[in-house]
This record gives sequence, structure tokens and C-alpha cells, in this order.
Amino acid sequence: MGNPKAFLNIPRQEAGYRPVHERITDYSEVEQTLNTGERKLQASRCMDCGVPFCHWACPLGNRPPEFQDALCKGDWRKAYEILSITNDFPEFTGRICPALCEKSCVLKLSIDSPVTIREDEAAIIEAAFREGYVIPKKYERNGKKVAVIGSGPAGLAAANQLNRRGYEVTVFERDEMAGGLLRYGIPNFKLGKNIINRRLQIMEDEGIIFKTNENIDLEHLPEGFDAYAICTGTPQARDLKIPGRELSGIHFAMEILAQQNRILAGQDIPEKDRISARGKHVLVIGGGDTGSDCIGTSHRQGALDVTQIEIMPKPPVGYNPATPWPQWPVVLKTSSSHEEGCTRRWSLNSNKFIGKNGKVTGVEVEEVEWIPAADGGRPTMKPTGKKEIIKADLVLLAMGFLKPQLPELPKNAVVAGDAATGPSLVVKCIAAGRNAAKEIEKMFDN
Repeated sequence: MGNPKAFLNIPRQEAGYRPVHERITDYSEVEQTLNTGERKLQASRCMDCGVPFCHWACPLGNRPPEFQDALCKGDWRKAYEILSITNDFPEFTGRICPALCEKSCVLKLSIDSPVTIREDEAAIIEAAFREGYVIPKKYERNGKKVAVIGSGPAGLAAANQLNRRGYEVTVFERDEMAGGLLRYGIPNFKLGKNIINRRLQIMEDEGIIFKTNENIDLEHLPEGFDAYAICTGTPQARDLKIPGRELSGIHFAMEILAQQNRILAGQDIPEKDRISARGKHVLVIGGGDTGSDCIGTSHRQGALDVTQIEIMPKPPVGYNPATPWPQWPVVLKTSSSHEEGCTRRWSLNSNKFIGKNGKVTGVEVEEVEWIPAADGGRPTMKPTGKKEIIKADLVLLAMGFLKPQLPELPKNAVVAGDAATGPSLVVKCIAAGRNAAKEIEKMFDN
């Protein structure tokens, strides 16, 4: 530990976001970064706890005390080496992870001021690329071939780990470019696609084969492979089947998010097929991260205004006694997109879509109450009869995704990531991909 008293006199300092008036005019990453000196000071706040709960909380088992110690001492190479032992893609998690580690940091639990673990992680990997520490390596082959179906975070992690173990890996992706959710689900203002391309180039240079525009039928897996990693994610969004659903102007969140990312990548999408918020009253149904991404995208497209509604009640600010540590804290989250301007409302159920001439013009919503269950289980929703119509020219459905129903798979196939668990976090998918590689290796150990 570089400075055992740093946490007492050095306050938490976040890099923050670019000014709102500037960032809503482009799709560049909104998050800023600290200079090297400030970053080292932030790393010095890590107390090297006797029981580091950050290890336990991280699905990857990252080791923040170790890489923070190296970082605060200025040994960026060592910090990178420690970080890369457990995390295949710190450049992804360092940008978009909700930082479960920080929610369990002793400084969070004691003074509500955790170490900036996520930002430090991002700084370490960017320094590693900048200084040339991240270079392609060649691995001795073991004669076995593995097909990875899907190139999202789970698929990429599985491919990376299998390749390092000597397998000849081919990744099949149904879209035109690899990356899955990272490329087509997360806006550029949170994760620049150059970051994905940079990592994919390293993986290709290390021998991984990527085949895009390959929509694999899971009941007829490609032949010629000794094992398969099924990492197809959760492609089916949860729908809102209420009267008026057939009206134009109602879209799944992923439709607008994926299309906008394709446009930014230079793809030519005809004007008639484009989903645009320009000059429109936008209503986002769903209060999670995907809904937040729709808000930020709508602002950049030129929306008149944006409203986000959520069927669940508004969570508390800061601390929620109903979800004490070690539970995930269900508290009000204000994202960079929310800061850009958004009316947020809770405890609203959508009854029907309102339209004119085949186009949506609004949504009838109704206030609901949530009655706690006597046995502590799921509360019951009670309509109140208080109804109103929210004006909307564009409605974006961001209510999550359905766990896929997979066919019976051969014994040499392993399912990982969202395809196995239903929708989760990028960091959990990376961990699942790493575990899938271990499971496949066990197949050949017996």
C-alpha cells in the first residue's frame, strides 16, 4: 500500500462528463479522464483491506488492491499485468461496468466514498495500449478446434481464453461486424467502437478467426469442430402487447440503438427506414440502462423532449434500507443521459397506445400502487384509476429481454452468458465466457 493514510486526506475525485451543451452535439464518449498525477492519488486511497470485499463482489475476481498499489507507485506495466490476469477486456468494463466492486469497497460502506476502481481500471488499460504493453502473442496449438457462436462479451471472452489454451477458435457472428451487444446495443457515447476494433485486431493477430454474417442454426451446428461455446445472448426484447401496438412510431429500444450505431459506422440506411427522434416528443418505457441509452440517443438526434416512465416505484436516493449490503443497492441512478434533460416518472402502467392516421400520438398511462406481500415475496400491483395521456410521436420500448429457449444441444456444447442466464451485465458475461473455456478444456481432460 503506497500511502496507508491517503483515504483520510484525499477525497474521491471522479473524472466526470463533458459539458452537456457540448456532448449532445456528437456521439463521442461523454466521460472524461484525470491526469496521471490525479489518477495515482485516487489509486492511493485504496486501503489494502484485510478482507477486500471488492474481490468478492467482482464477477471476474479482479484484484483492485494489487493493481491500485502498482498504479499509485507509478508502475503502470505491473498494474496492467495484474489486471489482465483476471479480466480479458478492461477497456470494456472500465467504461460500462456498474462497478460492483465499488459498491462493496470498505470506503463505500464506511463513508460512502469508494475508491474510483472502475475509472482506475480504464486508465490502466488505456496506458497499456498507449505504451505498447498490449501486443499480440502466439500460442502453441493443441490440435483441437472450437466454434464460438456469438461475439458479444461472453463469446469474445470464451474465444480469447480458448485461444490462449491452444485451441483453434472460430467465432461465428450473425451481424456484419463482431462485437454483439458491445457494438450494436451500447451507444458510442458510452463505448466508442474504435475500442472494440482495437481489441478485435489483437485477437485476430493472435489467431482467432471471425466469420460474420453467419446466422447459425443451433439445431445444426457447423461441422468440423471438437466443441462449441454457445454465446448467442438474449435477442428477444420484452414486448408491450396492449391496444394500439400496431401503430407506427413504436419501436424496441435495440432497433434505434443498433441502427444509430450502424449509421455512425458509415452504413447507408435509407431515410424511409430510419428511426429518428428529431423534432419529436419521445416516450421511453422502461427505467433501466437501455432506457437511459435511448434518452441520450434521442437528445443527439434532436428530440423536442424526452419522458421516461417506469412501472416500479421511485427508489430512494443514496441509501435503501430494503437492500443493505451485501445486496445490490436499489437506489436512484442518474446517468449522463438523464443529466442531458429528461422527465422521469415512476409507478406508471401503460394501458394503451393512442394514435391518429396509423401513427402513435400518445400513451394512456395509469398510476399504480405496489402492495407488499405478507410473506416478503413479490409485491402486488394495484391500479389506482388515475389515468392520463402522455403525448408521444416516438415510443421506445426498453423493458428488458427474455431468456432464450434453446434447443437440445450436443454434449460437447457449453452455453454461456445471457444465453444461459437471461439478461445480465457485461462483466458477468465476460466471467461466464472465461468459465465456458474452462468447461470445454475439462471435456478433453477426461
